[in-house]
Amino acid sequence: MQHRPLNPAERRDWLRLARTEHVGPVTFRQLLARFKTATAALDALPELAKRGGGRRVLVAPSAASVEDELARLEKLGGRAIALAEPDYPEALAAIEDAPPVLSVRGQTDLLHRRGIGIVGARNASLNGRKMAERLAHDLGAQGLVIASGLARGIDTAAHKASLPTGTVAALAGGVDIVYPEENRGLYDELVDRGAVISDQPLGCEPRAQLFPKRNRLISGLSLGVIVVEAARQSGSLITARMALEQGREVFAVPGSPLDPRANGTNDLLRQGAVLTEGADDVLRHIHTMPRTLCESPPTFEDEPVSADEAHSNAHREKILEAIGYTPVAVDELIRQSQLPPAIVLTILLELELAGRAERQPGQMVVLVA
Repeated sequence: MQHRPLNPAERRDWLRLARTEHVGPVTFRQLLARFKTATAALDALPELAKRGGGRRVLVAPSAASVEDELARLEKLGGRAIALAEPDYPEALAAIEDAPPVLSVRGQTDLLHRRGIGIVGARNASLNGRKMAERLAHDLGAQGLVIASGLARGIDTAAHKASLPTGTVAALAGGVDIVYPEENRGLYDELVDRGAVISDQPLGCEPRAQLFPKRNRLISGLSLGVIVVEAARQSGSLITARMALEQGREVFAVPGSPLDPRANGTNDLLRQGAVLTEGADDVLRHIHTMPRTLCESPPTFEDEPVSADEAHSNAHREKILEAIGYTPVAVDELIRQSQLPPAIVLTILLELELAGRAERQPGQMVVLVA
């Protein structure tokens, strides 16, 4: 697919497809690879889901509802940017599960500058907040955009310190929803001087299962992620794991072993994270990294997934038996089944749209309970 600005009808259909149940980012790319346009993919959804054993008809959001969302976003001064468009952030486009459509409020030019994520504990210590402020200020002064999640504690400190130089907040809910409410003033400043992004619909309230999706936006925008304070079960460690999966660097600020908020960061250091005591520790690593993590935006033609329907029907049960509730690699499925890749990929696509299987980053697939 040529990377160009979409016309209004194309953008509407991209958003309709992206908002359809069972169509995650990986599945979206599979559909574009097979059908070339979102419009054609939308037409094919009901039949594909039926062949995968779906118990009900798969229906995409109406054109009217999506056009209303786009109009409301525009009224807020925001815009929707599709993965196929030149304005989509290059670093984020490089990750396997990049959102097909990104909602943005604020200064979109910040999305194209080199970025660093700073995350950490919501109940951060005074010293932790000071460290986040210092890192954000010093790295921002070197031209880096600071990405974080608008949470209280470390996120808030990082955003505030980098407002003059550039900062982006990724949200778990809609781009119009402020969470936590105590950060409304900071949110308004971000819309005015920084940027706020989300891949969720307008009006969507943050929920626990949406925060990992938010976290992958922070790491996806960044060359690396700095974890300032984090307990062993902290969501910040999820961001660090995603950064590693995306080929980014992980930095960690050491802390006292007597402080539970340092247990997670100290564990990261044991696992090979870069010990970080100041901006220079970060700059030494990122200056050796490429200017962009994606030399050219991903295309949608290089992953053909076509197969004869009769073959798909004949082998569907074989594939179902091979998939379990623990993720398995798609390449391993192809190898074990001894079926042509096109047939396996088609069956998986049908099962996903039927809600019976789920594709995950890293070319993994798992049954849905």
